[in-house]
Amino acid sequence: MYAVTDPRTGEVVETYPTATDAQVTEAVDAAHRATAWGRSSTVAERAALLRRLGDLHAEHRDALAASIVREMGKPLAEAEGEVGFCTDIYHYYADHAEEFLADEPLDVTSGPGTAVIRRSPVGVLLGIMPWNFPAYQVARFAAPNLAIGNTIVLKHAPQCPATAALLEKLFAEAGFPAGAYVNVYATNEQIADVIADPRVQGVSLTGSERAGAAVAEIAGRHLKKAVLELGGSDPFVVLSTDDLDSVVGAAVSARLDNTGQACNAAKRFVVVEELYAPFVERFTARLIEEATGAPLSSVAAAENLGRQVDAAVAEGATLHSTGRREGAHFPAGVLTGLTTEHSAARQELFGPVAMVFPAADEDDAIRIANDTPYGLGSYVFTTDPAQAERVAHRIEAGMVFVNGVGAEGAELPFGGVKRSGFGRELGRPGIEEFVNKKLIRTVG
Repeated sequence: MYAVTDPRTGEVVETYPTATDAQVTEAVDAAHRATAWGRSSTVAERAALLRRLGDLHAEHRDALAASIVREMGKPLAEAEGEVGFCTDIYHYYADHAEEFLADEPLDVTSGPGTAVIRRSPVGVLLGIMPWNFPAYQVARFAAPNLAIGNTIVLKHAPQCPATAALLEKLFAEAGFPAGAYVNVYATNEQIADVIADPRVQGVSLTGSERAGAAVAEIAGRHLKKAVLELGGSDPFVVLSTDDLDSVVGAAVSARLDNTGQACNAAKRFVVVEELYAPFVERFTARLIEEATGAPLSSVAAAENLGRQVDAAVAEGATLHSTGRREGAHFPAGVLTGLTTEHSAARQELFGPVAMVFPAADEDDAIRIANDTPYGLGSYVFTTDPAQAERVAHRIEAGMVFVNGVGAEGAELPFGGVKRSGFGRELGRPGIEEFVNKKLIRTVG
């Protein structure tokens, strides 16, 4: 089940044994034992470990990046950037943990005395991570929760076992005690049992809607909190510009990030009619020209995208592309002739294919942008600040980026609404999800 399959060649280059039931039980046992460390250590001590962990990511950047490339085909420069972002995240929480976890005094108006909110760990957490950002996804879950003093059982994607093993070594090398972070090569059935374990206090999943629904169902049945970051079909709304080439460049970057395999990549481009024709012409040319030629994560991923594109064309859309699919390699392309009535418009295309929709005006653009089951991120380009504020307010998404792409940061919360999930990671909100906000009320 856990194997490294080079997507460039389709060759299985390394396999890892799936955990036995006893090994899964021991992983939870170890994490539970380590909760004593989480409750007795100081925030400053945990922050120091996170800082060292960030340093180790920088020191081992080349090895981590090479592992990511081998497992899921990411272009090397992007893999190196992903590892650098991990360093930023670990250092961010090392810098701010004491501030975020400090006692919060409350104004008492109901009687004499004082009251504070004290933030403390809840215990063992389960993380279920995807393949598309093998190191970054772990960082944004692990960093704030280890800062709190929670401990982590981590199930990585089956196609990323080598990166998972390397990360576990870095946590140990940083000085985290045994059990604070435990990697486990578990099956879905074993993970269901982990969620049900009374010692496990919560679960965070980044993945598909199907996986999120299954995890949420099990978590709800056992009264466990869940954070879910699921799919997205982010709109890229173009309302006005005095530099169309710059907007097109941003659009290409937003679509080709991770070869189009990012939940928050721009996937639906909504362009006012007066800019639509020149946008499509320039965007199509640059998207095809600037596509890296990197493979998708697997042959299965390319086949699935191919089925979605073929279905859109069968419904009347036009595909503008060159080349053909070979193995896991999928040529970049643009779909036009779409409306929100097309089934493709309500799907997530995970790869270097963009959908472009004409909009009559601002209201029509917002209608198209919001006509989706997803609500993760979004992008708005306009020269009118008042319009930017107005449209950002009306877009139904967890994140809106105005006149820019690639503007995420360790200090900025990440998450969505609707079928894109719930909860937030990164920034201050990311440390508030799995924490006991204990009231301490002193009277007299």
